[in-house]
Amino acid sequence: MANFYNFLYMNKPTANTTPAKLGYYMPAEWERHDAIWLSWPHDPITFPDRVEKAESAYVEIIHAILDSEKVNLFIIDDSMKKRAERLLKKGGVNPESITFYIYDYADVWFRDYGPIFLINKNSGSLAMTHWIFNAWGGKYETLMKDTKIPEFINQKMSLPYFKPGIVLEGGSIDVNGRGTLLTTEQCLLNKNRNPNLTKSEIEDYLKEYIGVTNIIWLKNGIEGDDTDGHIDDIARFVNPDTVLCVYEEDRNDENHLILHENYEILLNSKNNEGNRLNVIKLPTPGYIGDEEGRLPASYANFYIGNKAVLVPVFGHLSAQAGKNDKQALEIIQRQFPNRRVIGIDSSDLVYGLGTIHCISQQQPSTDRTKT
Repeated sequence: MANFYNFLYMNKPTANTTPAKLGYYMPAEWERHDAIWLSWPHDPITFPDRVEKAESAYVEIIHAILDSEKVNLFIIDDSMKKRAERLLKKGGVNPESITFYIYDYADVWFRDYGPIFLINKNSGSLAMTHWIFNAWGGKYETLMKDTKIPEFINQKMSLPYFKPGIVLEGGSIDVNGRGTLLTTEQCLLNKNRNPNLTKSEIEDYLKEYIGVTNIIWLKNGIEGDDTDGHIDDIARFVNPDTVLCVYEEDRNDENHLILHENYEILLNSKNNEGNRLNVIKLPTPGYIGDEEGRLPASYANFYIGNKAVLVPVFGHLSAQAGKNDKQALEIIQRQFPNRRVIGIDSSDLVYGLGTIHCISQQQPSTDRTKT
């Protein structure tokens, strides 16, 4: 392990061949996509007694997004492909419209182990970055093999390919497409990620490999989140100047102080142009969990598609969540008046400790003339 981290420490972004120096950047999620990437659920450890229900959620997600962007779907083998095709067809989806990739992946968290795609601001061409995925600080050894998936994808796509050589998950960052990035100290500064890197050095990697110039550091993520504070459960850009910030009004809730601190940081933060952010509160669904503890249920874990915004809802789990579902959907709809906001029942997905944003990754469009 020591040799591994020594390699990370020495692989600093000083060459003239980093994405930023070549004109690449990560577009905002609301910019046009060519495709969404997903992996079909199969692991009963991730979804105890819920694999079939998780599959149903995937059918609903794919059905909602397929009319406006391509769906690239990982499956383990031909048997799983046949099952997925049958379920998709039953749910009103034509399986022939989906591109399947057969690969022996471990789990569904594509946002965290998949590539982060970049666009060249001069040519509009596509590239990808391949970060190290260490299963959220080494928590799940059997899932670490998924770090190889970007390499497999690039064998198929043959894109410009950048390997920063440090640990980073896609769910730990959010960008406004204009140079500002949101993240948390709890995750990126955690010693179970890159212990030999300072905050300043991590910022250098983000600037050179994501193409940002301004980084806003929030503190901590919500309770029950095994990723150590991923940003996509607490704060999301919805336009270059506006952030939806998850907020818990109940002072007795264990998330109240955590989320209040992040909210105050955002109120005092500026974007890359030096303007203060427009910060809008987004409710939590309240306590979602069971005898084993709290689950990381959050409305911020939405996916912004070309024509639809898919939002996790949890009304099947509590009356409070049902009430807050409606409020959250209304808030998000106001931010995307030209897109249809669709609530996706994520009552079973959340038992895997993630929902819609966690399982997906967007592939930005190379046609920058379209919106």
